[in-house]
Parts: sequence; structure tokens; C-alpha cells
Amino acid sequence: MNISDLLELVINGALTGLMYGAVALGIVLIYKSSGVANFAQGAMAMIGGYLVWFFASLGLPVYLAIALAAVAMFAFGLLAERVLLRRMVGQPIIMIVMLTLGLEIFLRGLGPGVLGVTPKKLDLGVSIAPLMLGPIFVNRAYVVGGAVALVLIVLSLLFFRTHLGTKLRAVSDDHVSSWSVGISVEQAVGVSWGLAGICAVGAGTLWGAVQGVDWSISSLLLPAVAVVILGGFDSIVGVLLGGLMLGILGSVIPGYLDSVVGGSTQNVVISVAILLTILVRPYGMFGREDVERV
Repeated sequence: MNISDLLELVINGALTGLMYGAVALGIVLIYKSSGVANFAQGAMAMIGGYLVWFFASLGLPVYLAIALAAVAMFAFGLLAERVLLRRMVGQPIIMIVMLTLGLEIFLRGLGPGVLGVTPKKLDLGVSIAPLMLGPIFVNRAYVVGGAVALVLIVLSLLFFRTHLGTKLRAVSDDHVSSWSVGISVEQAVGVSWGLAGICAVGAGTLWGAVQGVDWSISSLLLPAVAVVILGGFDSIVGVLLGGLMLGILGSVIPGYLDSVVGGSTQNVVISVAILLTILVRPYGMFGREDVERV
């Protein structure tokens, strides 16, 4: 493999990693306000993609369809927090995590069950012709997807500097203290779920434009979890750098090994990244280390 092939793998891998980050961002937003790892984010991205396709199939312009889907998923996030998560207050954290996993499984069946399992084409007007940088070929859909994902991550960083974002950070630090100064913890957690729903629409739209909208979008949960474990569950900067690292590793290593072992090494790379991070630095590169004394 020559240097051009390596650079092509690195660039496309980095863009893919940014798109993983669009899914991972929703997990981080919820964790930063509630301390709960949302394992339903993959299926939420799938539902977001299905909603964009559904609204576009009604004859609406695709960007209006995206806006309507964002509103619908924000409302879904609020509803999920109010109906499901709020009932689990005081319960062991593992049971709350299992609830989000149950929601993931439910949504994975609901979307294809209602709208069909056949992949739905989602056209954002991006040319299928590759972008040529000398001898390097770059997927245009990945360029657009990576750019949009980067914008979402930057906007999230800026959001946490706003008044509402400051409240969410306070809630993430201490629920009891936030209650004592008049911050509505329930409202803050609900908003974080709503924002995660909007991120899900962004991720579902980007991946739907690349591969079509179907159940397989929900399988992005695995690389998204790897990104947040690598970068840190409560770090938005970690989403950016963790996504880039995982995307590059998941592109370059299979690029060398697939021809040797017969393929399908990308999921192995992702799994190894999860295991090594947990063993070496369990709170991630930029996650907050909470020390508990017994």
C-alpha cells in the first residue's frame, strides 16, 4: 500500500469518525445532565432517519423534512424522559441503563415494522462522484456528513456556555445542590433528551444519505459507545477527538488486515478500542475522574 492509499484511508476514516460522533454526541448530552448512559441513541438515530424520509416522501423539501423530524424527535425525547426515565428516579442505575437498552430494542423493531425493512433512499443533493485530491479519492457524502457532524459538536460546545447550558452543567455536577438553588432537574434532564433527539435526526440523516435508511443505522450504537468510552462520557471535546481516532483506526487497520484475514476486522478494532480504554483509562481521554472513597 502506497502513501496515497494510506492518506485516502486516513481522510475517509476521519470523516467517518466525525459521523460516528454525531451519534455519540446524543449519548454525551444525556450523560452530562443525568449520569445515565443512553443505549437507545442508535435506534433514535434510525427513527430520525426514517422520519426525514417519511416527511420527504410526502413531497416536502428535504430540509423542511429535516426540520420537522427534529421537532418530532425533540418532543419524543421530552416524552421518553417524562414517561419512562422519571418513573425510575431512586432506582439502581443499572436498571435505568437496562431501560434505555429496552427502548433501543423496541425502536429497532418499531421503525422497520411500521415503514418497512427495504432501505429508503434519502437524497440530500450530494453528488455521488468522489472528490479528487490529486490521486486521493474522498467520498463527497462523507465530506458533507463530517462537516455537519463537526458543526453539531461545535454548537454543543457553545450551547454549554449559554444560560440553559450552565444549568445543565450544574445538574450534571450535583442534582441535590441544583434543586436547592431552584434549578428544575427534571426539566434539565428532559431538555437533554430532547437535544439528543435532535442529534439523532442529524446522525440518521447523514448516515441515511450515505447508506440508505433502514434498521442498520441502529447498529451505529456500537461505534458511538466506543467513541464516548474513548473520549469520555461527559466530554464533548472527547466526542470530537475520540470520533477522529476511532474512525481513522477503523479505516486504516482494516485497510491493511482485511486482505490478509479475509475481511470484517472493523468491528474487531472497535471492540479492542473499547476493551483497552476501559482497562487503561476507564474514564476516557477527557472524561472526569470521580474518586469514591469507601
